[in-house]
Amino acid sequence: MKVFSTHFVLKGKSDYKDLAPVFPEILRALLIEIGQMPEEEEIFQMFVEMNMADIERNRKPEGYNRKGKMRLIFPIDRKEFYLKTYSKTTDMSRMAELISSFLTSAGVKFDVLHNDRTDFD
Repeated sequence: MKVFSTHFVLKGKSDYKDLAPVFPEILRALLIEIGQMPEEEEIFQMFVEMNMADIERNRKPEGYNRKGKMRLIFPIDRKEFYLKTYSKTTDMSRMAELISSFLTSAGVKFDVLHNDRTDFD
């Protein structure tokens, strides 16, 4: 099965801690886009807090890797995160633009790559 991805590679002095101001917005936008936004705000806050504990300590967060049309992955080997889908019909461009605007507003330096390293499962 082919994987389609959009990668946000942190560059320069940008690091995980720099995602703190915008990570809740990124996660909320993703969950709304994929139709998995919890009805209860407490459940959403649990997902945010699970990630923010690591982000605030400048460590790789968990992301959102549950079954759905898109996933938010933080790989172990690079300072990056990416959106991943297995479907050719899923258009990630709107989410990629939205995430890019969140990162830019927070002053995060990053590059966007598409379908980078698509040999993973």
